[in-house]
This record gives sequence, structure tokens and C-alpha cells, in this order.
Amino acid sequence: MPTLFTVIIPNYNELPNLRRGVLAEVNTFLLSQKETWEVIISDDGSTDGSREFICDFVTKHKNFRFLENPHAGKPFALRSAIRAARGKYVLLTDMDQSTPIQELAKLLPWVHQGYDVVIGSRGSRRTDSTFFRQIASVIFQSARRMILLPHIQDTQCGFKLIETKLARDIFSQIRIFGRDRNAAGWKVTAYDVEMLFIASKMHKPIKEVKVIWKNTDTSVGKQRNFVKESIEMFTEILRVRVNYILGKYD
Repeated sequence: MPTLFTVIIPNYNELPNLRRGVLAEVNTFLLSQKETWEVIISDDGSTDGSREFICDFVTKHKNFRFLENPHAGKPFALRSAIRAARGKYVLLTDMDQSTPIQELAKLLPWVHQGYDVVIGSRGSRRTDSTFFRQIASVIFQSARRMILLPHIQDTQCGFKLIETKLARDIFSQIRIFGRDRNAAGWKVTAYDVEMLFIASKMHKPIKEVKVIWKNTDTSVGKQRNFVKESIEMFTEILRVRVNYILGKYD
């Protein structure tokens, strides 16, 4: 029977999250589903022992695969896994499972209704964020929607279901892959905006679905300068707009 969906989980030094059992939770949920599935864990050159942890898990669990990649940033790890996916659809989700795998049940009905792109949305408020970050997030979303994707509220939730052939086509057009590999900050995490913008330019309807989100990330070394990364993200959004004006997505 053909595989309906491939769950893709990028990994970069996620050992603390792995140790709290996130892969076991993913496996337990997927085993309860009627649809056929597989999981690809795509490593981004981890150095904290998480690769060994994952390899051990994969050998003991059917339908799990592990891909090793050089450290180049999340979108590179995702592209590698999308190329290897056997499912008709790919679900992009994060190792920390801040949006739990169970939320897939909210996305799947929409692909059965003909949507090739179904994305999770956290809404405009982050209940476990500081008041400052919540206000800044609203301001940033408003500015982004003035430049790109005005019909989408949340482009950055890491929980997205996409038809696999379309995902391969989109990732072949993302311009970040033609630039120097810089795996730091929003210069790579801004791929979400570019990915959804390309889908929109291809006239693919995008369904946004409210999902549960709570920051459950226990990995170390991910503290970020919110102001600095907001500036980087805004710069990347402008870059996508300029690329479009120059006809680089045609």
C-alpha cells in the first residue's frame, strides 16, 4: 500500500528533547492511525550525541529512517528529507514537539478536501511568551503581511503538511540554496516565508489551521537575540520581495 504521509523531523543537537521521549510519543500516535506513514529524521551535523541516540531508536522502530547531512541549517536538512520521502504528503514538524504530533489530525482532513498546502497556526498571541514578545510578534506579523502573504497570519509555525511533489518543486526554487551556507539566525529560518510565497505564486491555495502550541523546547544553546533576529527576518522578507520583482521565481 502506498505511503500516505512522511513525517520529517530535522535534528540539530536535540539530545535533551530526545531524552524526554519525543520520538516515542510520535511513534505511539502514528501507530494508532489508519493511514500509512513513515518518519524521516534528518540530521544537520549534530555534535551532541543525538545522532547516536536516533540511530539506536531507528533500529528498534519500524517505519523510522535517519538521514545524515553536513551542518548547513534547517532548510538544507528539510530539503534532503523531502527528496527521500516516499509519502504522498510530507509533514514538517520540529523535534521539540511544541506543536504535538497529535495536531496532524486537524490538518489531514483538509488535504482530503483538495488542499496541497495545510499549515498550522499559533494565532497572533503566544500565551507562554513575555508581554513584550507578544506585542513585538503582533507588530512583526502586521509588517510582514504588508509586504508578503497578507492572507496568512502565522508563517513561522513549524507544523506544515504539503503534497510531496509540490514540496520538491518549491524547495528547488528557494533562493537560499544558492547563497553561502550560513546556518545561523533567521537567515535560514526565514525559509518558511519564502516557501509559502512560492506556493502562493504557483496559485496553490494554502489552508491555515489553528493548532496547539506551547514552548516545550529543552535543548540548550538556543537562546536568541529577539531584536537582532527580528531585523534579520525583516531583511529576509524584503529579499524575497525583491527576488519576486526581479522575476527569480518565474
